[in-house]
Amino acid sequence: MGFDLFCSTILALLFGLVVCFGGYRLFLNLLPIWGFFVGFLLGAASLQALAGVGFLATVTSLLVAFLVAALFAALSYVFFAFAVAMAAGSLGYALGAGLMNLIGLDWSFLVWLVGAAGGVVAVVITFLFNIQKYAIIAATAINGAGMIVITLMFGHIDMTTAWLVENPIRLALQDSPLWAILFVLVAAAGIAAQVVTTRTYVAETYESRLEW
Repeated sequence: MGFDLFCSTILALLFGLVVCFGGYRLFLNLLPIWGFFVGFLLGAASLQALAGVGFLATVTSLLVAFLVAALFAALSYVFFAFAVAMAAGSLGYALGAGLMNLIGLDWSFLVWLVGAAGGVVAVVITFLFNIQKYAIIAATAINGAGMIVITLMFGHIDMTTAWLVENPIRLALQDSPLWAILFVLVAAAGIAAQVVTTRTYVAETYESRLEW
């Protein structure tokens, strides 16, 4: 491993740890980055499912991904409710699409549709039951754990970045179930740590503090 790759890996791991174990406290500061990342993946995945374009395989897919990423980053920065919905929706999408991958389905319109439905359900549940705080905690802990495991996998598995981001669950299970076990353990630890350390903490929005 070259020194530049080593430094990049360390930085990615540190960022994943910060998101996983401190995501709720830092949510406001993470919004532009979070919005860009979610929008980028959603744009690329949606174009792949709806138009049959390879994941980040063409200039068009890259352009759409960047445009959606910029839109999500801007909306997340301006509208806190959108940011919460985005966090909950990305979690529901990941769980829905991940479940389809887990049972052996390759990427397809059905997988995208199930993921999108999962995102909508997660957003509705979050606002209907007023559990924004716990949606943010779960989303940041799970995504942070995903960043950690993906970074470790990228240094271990001979795969391209696009393959790893497109279907990390399938790659993890194919290489070793230990990756999946590590992901679950880190995510659970992140959720538990955030719940314990934010019992009396009030999330700050752009206008005021909301007691969730």
